[in-house]
Amino acid sequence: MAVGDTIEVHDKMQTGYSYVLEAPAGGRFAEGFNPHFTPKEMLEMGVFEGKYCNDCTNEFPASWYRKAKISQTPDPALNYFRIKSRQPLSVWQQKGWIYGPDPRGWFQWYCRYYLGRRLPSIDAIQIKRWRAFSRHAGQIKANCDPGDVFCRPRQRQALLQWAYDPLI
Repeated sequence: MAVGDTIEVHDKMQTGYSYVLEAPAGGRFAEGFNPHFTPKEMLEMGVFEGKYCNDCTNEFPASWYRKAKISQTPDPALNYFRIKSRQPLSVWQQKGWIYGPDPRGWFQWYCRYYLGRRLPSIDAIQIKRWRAFSRHAGQIKANCDPGDVFCRPRQRQALLQWAYDPLI
């Protein structure tokens, strides 16, 4: 995949959508948007109980899935902190947390952004949400002893799922 390529999307949640890669993969991120992990690293570490983007293997690089912890059914044991940590997509939809052409939410947006898709208005919304999520890192720092990675595991799993370092 390279700048200028068009990605066609055909999965269980979206068909007939396409986008053009306008930036190199992993490059030219907006100022102040510095995720700690790549989508590939997140999938390998264990996010979303293994049940996320499993049917998107044609959209994203095959290398992202080689060591990914995925499952056909949600399995909290696949999460890095081995804890249930997600709400159903229906909750995200009811709360209005799904934006633009990314029906699966923030992580799908991040995967597409990482590949090089740029949608300035949607990118601004999602990056603002990502920045706001840093409050969880502050809560861990305020309430956990340094080095105690078992303190607040649900919050740490959530940080990982937003590409923040949960091992702070």
